[in-house]
Amino acid sequence: MKKYLLFWIVAGALFVPAAASVSEAKDIARFDGGIGVIPTGSANTTVRGVPPAGQIWVIRDLRADVRPDGMIRVDGKGLLLGAGNNFAGDGNANVFATLICEAQGPFLERSTALTGVPLEANGDFHIEDLVSPTPTEGCESPVLLIRNAANGGWFAGGIPRR
Repeated sequence: MKKYLLFWIVAGALFVPAAASVSEAKDIARFDGGIGVIPTGSANTTVRGVPPAGQIWVIRDLRADVRPDGMIRVDGKGLLLGAGNNFAGDGNANVFATLICEAQGPFLERSTALTGVPLEANGDFHIEDLVSPTPTEGCESPVLLIRNAANGGWFAGGIPRR
């Protein structure tokens, strides 16, 4: 009987820290799907202080997860120009991601490397990086913007997964 009791005490001691580390690794924000920008030339297409790109962009799919330590993984598909002479092209763009957690200003932009990653010819991209600064108190009202490394305008936004 003492052997079984000792076994369960040891097993419990090992399980509790493991369970705590799993809960600590829970995502603070998740996004499933995306919306491309349709600039109107007015301030109403600015999102939490970030201006839009100068042209219509579409996105076929976007998935992103943000960890409490600031690690972000973004998989985007089909981010392409939706109008103009270069319609359906990638615009030779590099993109980076920005997470904004505040519902009301002032807004703090937590971004991946501003040099960005290049869009593939079909508009696909993958970002795996840390956002800086690191979110310190979770992310109560998450907005994820995919932005142009050349001028900072946003091309697409993630749809929060609730």
